Amino acid sequence: MKAFGRWLAIVLCALLALQAFFVARIALAVWWDPQSTTFQRSEMWRIWHQSAQHRPWQQQWVDYAQISPHLKRAVLTSEDDGFMDHDGVQWDAIERAWERNQKALERAQTRPNAKPVVIYGGSTITQQLAKNLLLSGERSFLRKGQELLLAHTLELFLSKQRILEIYLNNVEWGQGIFGAEAAARFYFRKSAAQLTAPEAARLAVMLPRPRYYEQNPNSRYLHARTSTILRRMGGTALP
Repeated sequence: MKAFGRWLAIVLCALLALQAFFVARIALAVWWDPQSTTFQRSEMWRIWHQSAQHRPWQQQWVDYAQISPHLKRAVLTSEDDGFMDHDGVQWDAIERAWERNQKALERAQTRPNAKPVVIYGGSTITQQLAKNLLLSGERSFLRKGQELLLAHTLELFLSKQRILEIYLNNVEWGQGIFGAEAAARFYFRKSAAQLTAPEAARLAVMLPRPRYYEQNPNSRYLHARTSTILRRMGGTALP
């Protein structure tokens, strides 16, 4: 029992130390601009070891004011239209995503030759930032719980504007392409500040599957969803 107690104490201390590390990283982000995320580093390691195309890491931090308002509105409209109102997590969105996934899986079981099941997320931009900035890409209940805790911590320490600024500077927009500035220059040969509304809407729609849409720029869904976001984004409030 004593050995078990010592082992348990070590595990608890390690968990507390990890949480303290996460909180310190988030507190530091109040004024420090993160130049890379856990996801970016793991993705570039994957590309280096598994891909024949060793594209250079493309990323350039730009301040919030140097990102087109069109892109901010488009991303919020497409990814998290309740961003200004929630505290990091939208429980109703998570519930809806779970229900849609269950129905999709049930349909897939009855139709063996059907298309692959599309998995819906329901994560807010704050949750996405928590996951990409600090966590691994594995899918588990434990990691999801940590993501929810970190999302609330981000909202506690950072303003909505700062959260969106860090997100837009680090989110993936293609293989080795991270952040709004790199995406704008790669796809449109211009700065993030110069993006038009249609260009911004197209980039926003790419976000759930950036590598796929980079390879499939003529996707019907990409065009249709871009038109939808373009019509809706004008009424989206910005932090």
